[in-house]
Amino acid sequence: MNEKEKAKKIIKILNKIYPEAPVPLIHKNVFTLLVSVLLSAQCTDVNVNNVTKYIYPKYNKPEHFVKLGRKKIEKLIKRIGIFRIKAKSIYNMSKQIIKKHSGKVPKTFEELEKLPGVGHKTASVVMSQGFGYPAFAVDTHIHRLAQRWGLTNGKNVIQTEKDLKRIFPKAIWSKLHLQIIFYGREYCKARECFGLTCKICTTCYPNRKKSIITKKA
Repeated sequence: MNEKEKAKKIIKILNKIYPEAPVPLIHKNVFTLLVSVLLSAQCTDVNVNNVTKYIYPKYNKPEHFVKLGRKKIEKLIKRIGIFRIKAKSIYNMSKQIIKKHSGKVPKTFEELEKLPGVGHKTASVVMSQGFGYPAFAVDTHIHRLAQRWGLTNGKNVIQTEKDLKRIFPKAIWSKLHLQIIFYGREYCKARECFGLTCKICTTCYPNRKKSIITKKA
């Protein structure tokens, strides 16, 4: 089975299980989406949502977070891992958005990745889910599954992103990114399946006998 055949089977399975793929992070606007994605590093979406549901009704603009200051931001997000580092990033990011972008989240990868605490993955999520630009954010779930499904060699997330963009149609990147994440959390988990039991793994590799050891992102 070649890459294109695998891709068609994967898309069919994912569309059947997840015909809709809503953004899992609660947000009020593009800025709060950016904040939530930043907070989600080394933290579950559920935990982020449980914290931000009390924050965003009152604080949802960069001006709000600059006015709060780092210490108050820390108190608001202290239930989230590495909250001090994240509070510093949110504060400095908010200041930069106001100073350089008139309070609006920039709409290009280049400008987003210049913001404090924002890397390529975060920028990809915001471009995709916030602005509707075709992007393929690769997180640990996608990096792992792409290896199990034989779509990349797992060398690094940059290579994985390139491989997935080459294999799948651009028009479905944004939805597919979310579908793969959902599937990885529910069916092809890090400490289960190992390339042997889930629907996609058994469809792509029906004769596979050995567990797949994936390379970390």
